[in-house]
Amino acid sequence: MGSRSARPPAPEVEPAGDRPDVILVVDDDEDIARFVEFNLRLHGFEVLHAGDGQEALDMIEQHRPDLAVVDLMMPRIDGLELTRRLRANPITSALPVIMLTAKGMTVDKVHGLSAGADDYLVKPFDTAELVARVSSTLRRNKEFREVSPLTGLPGNSRIRREISDRVRSGVDYAVGYIDIDRFKSVNDRYGFVRGDEFISALARSLHRAVVAIGLPPAFLGHVGGDDFVIVCAPEQIRPLTSRSVVDFEKSADTLYDPTDRERGFVELKDRRGNIRRAALVTLSIGVSLSDARKRFTDPLDAIAVASEMKTVAKSQPGSYVAVDRRRADGV
Repeated sequence: MGSRSARPPAPEVEPAGDRPDVILVVDDDEDIARFVEFNLRLHGFEVLHAGDGQEALDMIEQHRPDLAVVDLMMPRIDGLELTRRLRANPITSALPVIMLTAKGMTVDKVHGLSAGADDYLVKPFDTAELVARVSSTLRRNKEFREVSPLTGLPGNSRIRREISDRVRSGVDYAVGYIDIDRFKSVNDRYGFVRGDEFISALARSLHRAVVAIGLPPAFLGHVGGDDFVIVCAPEQIRPLTSRSVVDFEKSADTLYDPTDRERGFVELKDRRGNIRRAALVTLSIGVSLSDARKRFTDPLDAIAVASEMKTVAKSQPGSYVAVDRRRADGV
């Protein structure tokens, strides 16, 4: 399957270990918030407080906390909606969330976990349980949900676990391996800061495509650099990649200087001082399918085939999606 672009061919972040973990407490009850804050500070955490979900979103954007303790019932944006929004944003999708509920009913726990909460606490709770839940959730997050500091997306270990989960469930799945063509030309022309903007733009485009295709939920991970991985149902791969290509190329155009954008290429000097042209960036996407034709049981095999197909895609002009159609016998 190919998806060609209309583009013609060309003629410092502070280390987490250097500071205490930052906990955001989101609760409109001042007494509860002060109780939680006091006890967390006693155990060495730095604590921020937001009175509702809207204020929390603003604070998260500014301060990037390590974990959020979120009350279920709040005005404006409640805990469930806040958690859903955090999970829907690639920058905050991996932020661990502990949900607080005063009811203790099973349905509230289920709703909280379904929205994406990592754990829950039932009010009233004691200090030891609060600190234990926060500490264990942070530890799990650091061990199992490592994320890219640039995009906030989960990395290699989480990607492998996602594929392993699908293998165990027995469902058909597709793995898409994506990178930016001629990304080096962006770094060489504009520098690494602008290059990071292209990577962030791709993360946002992929995320918007994932949201748009709906259920079953697709998974998005960031391998590193300009390499991303999508894991989804086989029938989702075509609409997902098509949307991503169109969205990303539109976003990338805005990141070029006007002169380069209008002429459709950038000029670069090689080591000998010669001028060469590099076309505007496009996407190469390789796809492996685990279905009746070929069943992958090892996540690394699925990723390796997707990477192989990405190489095939790079041999084609413009943005291109190459899907492995071979059967298990190699035919």
